[in-house]
Amino acid sequence: MFTEFYYHLKNFGVPVSFNEWQTLMEGLEEGLAGSSLTGFYYLCRAVLVKTEAYYDRFDLAFASYFSDVETPEGLPEQIFQWLDKTLPPKTEIPADMRGFKETKSLDELIKMFEERLKEQKEEHHGGNYWIGTGGTSAFGHSGYHPGGIRVGGESRNLSAVKVAGMRKYQELRTDEVLGVRQFQVALRKLRQFTTRLDGQRTELDVDGTISATCKNAGRLELVWDRPRENSMKVLLLMDTGGSMVSYTKLCNQLFSAVNKSTQFKDLQIYYFHNCIYDWLYKDYRCSLSNYDDTEYVLNTLSPEYRVIIVGDASMSWYELMQPGGIIEWGMNNDKPGIEWLKRIRKHFEYSVWLNPIAKRYWEWTEGAYTIAQIRQVFPMEELTVEGLESAIKKLRSRQTVGL
Repeated sequence: MFTEFYYHLKNFGVPVSFNEWQTLMEGLEEGLAGSSLTGFYYLCRAVLVKTEAYYDRFDLAFASYFSDVETPEGLPEQIFQWLDKTLPPKTEIPADMRGFKETKSLDELIKMFEERLKEQKEEHHGGNYWIGTGGTSAFGHSGYHPGGIRVGGESRNLSAVKVAGMRKYQELRTDEVLGVRQFQVALRKLRQFTTRLDGQRTELDVDGTISATCKNAGRLELVWDRPRENSMKVLLLMDTGGSMVSYTKLCNQLFSAVNKSTQFKDLQIYYFHNCIYDWLYKDYRCSLSNYDDTEYVLNTLSPEYRVIIVGDASMSWYELMQPGGIIEWGMNNDKPGIEWLKRIRKHFEYSVWLNPIAKRYWEWTEGAYTIAQIRQVFPMEELTVEGLESAIKKLRSRQTVGL
């Protein structure tokens, strides 16, 4: 009966494997979820979700799929008046309820709840049958019941059927757009340490010190080594103006993070508008008075530079594919933009393209044609935490892309 839920999770981006699903089915057969939806929720999350980064997606999928398992709408206003009472700060679990295992199904619970609504004529507190507060009734709030339906109040034992709707894990998602801090953390992974062949030995060699001390019968002997340095060189190329205006804040955050990063051996930053042609600009306004020839950059910077290109890759087809396709007044490019991109890719084998447009729109958004063409040249990732981390992995190894 839960087969559709399996595909529902995958549609929400939760990477569920068939083996994990089989494990869940075995857990259900063993009764590990009890008879409550809350138990099923926690069992599913424990078995199917690999990392907390997917908790929010799981909650969204769970709440969406089981949205029809709701407290019946249209409750009499008097019910809420009865439930709106000040209670002692803690409701003790009665001795006879400890270890209690609910045997009712969700359908039976909802049917029982509707029956209580028809029968109940007054408020109740501390009981085990009517809709009320405290006690061990399956309906109400502030009491204890392992498989009940909460009505009003705040969940104290987290045993209600709507736990997924709380969405407590939104901040743990890794598919959201980035902030400065997240950029910095991700960029720290882009490093390649080397030990200098000369210079003073000023860094304590912990492993060497331990080994030397052991050989010296426990008498401390400090071993020093030359400090390691990050040999990573980075070239950042950023699209600016036009359709990128919508992503100005995001690009500013990236720029701030890159400028605050001190671990790179060298960092070069240039700008372009829509596509790269004969010129790479030194300021975001793409001023003709402040630029370097693209040819000069290719001849000056060695292939060991890691290239990160940031842009939405969305433009008119002729801007990318035709000579003279540049839209700047009074300027002309002899080579089409796609040829410059291929030259950059051929020179810098370690290069990626980060696109601020959500990946799910790439195939049908305005500019889908040029996005597809550029993806044939550069590995393209979405500008999210996951996308940046994936891009950094690509920057640390050669990626084969057809040119």
